[in-house]
Amino acid sequence: MGAGAVLEPLVVIVLLFGGTWINRATDAALSRRASRRSSFDHPRASSPDSLESGYTSPTPKDSLLTHRASSPLQPDDRWHKRMIKIFGLSCSVTSPNTAVFQDRLLSRLLRKLPFLAECWYWALVYWTYQLGRAFTAVTLKEGTVDIARKHALEVIKLEEKLGIFWEIQIQHFFLRHPLLMTWINWLYSFIHIPGTIAFLVGLYYYTITRNGINEPQPGKLRGIAGGSPAGPLLYQARRRTLAVCNLLAFVVFTLWPCMPPRLLSDPTVEGPEAELGRSYGFVDTVHGENGAKSVWTENRFCNQYAAMPSLHFGYSLMIGLTIMTIPLPIHHRRTIRIRIGRLGLRLPAWRRVLCISLGFIYPFIILVAIVSTANHFILDAIAGAFVCGLGWWSNGVLLNLLPVEDYFLWLVRIDKPEPSRMQLSHSSSPSSSGWDSEDESDTRHP
Repeated sequence: MGAGAVLEPLVVIVLLFGGTWINRATDAALSRRASRRSSFDHPRASSPDSLESGYTSPTPKDSLLTHRASSPLQPDDRWHKRMIKIFGLSCSVTSPNTAVFQDRLLSRLLRKLPFLAECWYWALVYWTYQLGRAFTAVTLKEGTVDIARKHALEVIKLEEKLGIFWEIQIQHFFLRHPLLMTWINWLYSFIHIPGTIAFLVGLYYYTITRNGINEPQPGKLRGIAGGSPAGPLLYQARRRTLAVCNLLAFVVFTLWPCMPPRLLSDPTVEGPEAELGRSYGFVDTVHGENGAKSVWTENRFCNQYAAMPSLHFGYSLMIGLTIMTIPLPIHHRRTIRIRIGRLGLRLPAWRRVLCISLGFIYPFIILVAIVSTANHFILDAIAGAFVCGLGWWSNGVLLNLLPVEDYFLWLVRIDKPEPSRMQLSHSSSPSSSGWDSEDESDTRHP
């Protein structure tokens, strides 16, 4: 892999720290929040929303190294209620209120750089998933490989019955165009993780940072919410969706390992099933001599038999659907009217057209890449779409882990700020913006 072993992780680090800087809280915004907090009589004790938001009250000259004098919390304020919802049933549990640690150094750092918490969430989800894959890889038994090959051949038989076994024709088309195949290999190896992180950075900026009323962002006048009226709840729902996708995918490929098409052509394996697998003629274009090997896809801890479902496509579909349907500010929704003779046509706003186009193109390109490189079957992509749908629909289940997070933050003595609920009052109402009410209906913050 050579330089890629350094450059690829470096790209991820640059994206995460770049996102942290882009989404930083400015002194003006901190001052604004401080003035709002001073107009309330200890909101943490009086408002359930403020209890759960973990919002802080910095002064205009709040810095990382200066200690602020603040009103001491009463004994009753050191605990708050969290709602647990399972299968339609709900109950409340008591967990620590980490507001008592709002003056500590790390709490002030998170207040100034709130995206650092998102970096932590991403690292937690990603490395939990990767460690799970690594465990299955290092504990892999020889019999599991045979089972994975058998499952791959079963997938082919099912696709033949459904009339969608097109992988060979698709790959042969790209093999006849070497330059295009090179680009496809590169897309498969290097876009998945950086693209997902870039999406999270951009979505956070558009739904949270640009809606900071006093945030002096480029192209936005101070005092105007310039981002999506969906607000922080949309971002948080999509972040949880990725986590649920990882969980579901891990369960599936652990219980039902499936070999990717490229490994069916292994010449070192003997037996009738191995001969049948080789007869299809799949080519490993990514890991071959002129491929695009990636540190993410080629290491001894990478489970090679986790083709079903395809998270490459599941992630890209979630990203694409989010971009296509993201609510736009009112001033970006203006339609274009065209009159041709007596006929009048109303075209959607060009920004909406751009969102729909990008939202379709990204998952389509990823679908082409995973199939043409023989890393996934078409049914793997369909399973990835199904996992994406389940994650989209059921991501709120992760809100039940909020008490666990409260206890963890209590142990490490950190108060984690959340996007202010006050911020949403400056945006359009949910009913007028047209965003998914399911994602925004729960007032609990992840």
